Amino acid sequence: MKLVVGLGNPGKKYEATRHNAGFWWVDGLAHAAGATLRHEARFHGEVARIRASAGDVWLLKPATYMNESGRAVGALADFYKIAPQDVLVAHDELDLPPGGVRLKFGGSASANGVRSIISRLGTPEFWRLRIGIGHPRELAANAQEVVDYVLHVPCLEERRAIDEAITRADDAWPLIAAGDMQAAMLRLHTKSAPADSAPRG
Repeated sequence: MKLVVGLGNPGKKYEATRHNAGFWWVDGLAHAAGATLRHEARFHGEVARIRASAGDVWLLKPATYMNESGRAVGALADFYKIAPQDVLVAHDELDLPPGGVRLKFGGSASANGVRSIISRLGTPEFWRLRIGIGHPRELAANAQEVVDYVLHVPCLEERRAIDEAITRADDAWPLIAAGDMQAAMLRLHTKSAPADSAPRG
């Protein structure tokens, strides 16, 4: 893995909202490595470089807002000649319950930020770390629109579950960084949410 992207929206207004779960994970990776994410105008976001077992890894938090994430990812990937299959995008996932976390390669876009990245890279063939935030229709919030839901702060119980999922992703990070994705998936998925709260769809 050569580039890890956390998706979210910049600014204090959004930093604690569900849509920023990808930012939360990348912030944690940088902190654990003793690195500081700094704004890089040419890459349209905050960037840091950390050391991993298989070599250097770039961390990126796009500052373009979610729907334009592809601009930042494409700029950094082009500059450092990083192939799509060496990119991991961490993002919030409505179709997983809070506490659920899944690693997958390729497939369709489940979020606008991912769709923007597919468009910019010209392929869906990159890795995704899907961090469950739940769906309002499944969490007794039927009257709440999805856009409103993702841009609000989760309740304490939900945030605790999301943080636990992020901790499991941290535990799997050495395997991901080394490119042992099968082992990483096994670790993540066997320690994920209970069977009665398995992902839908």
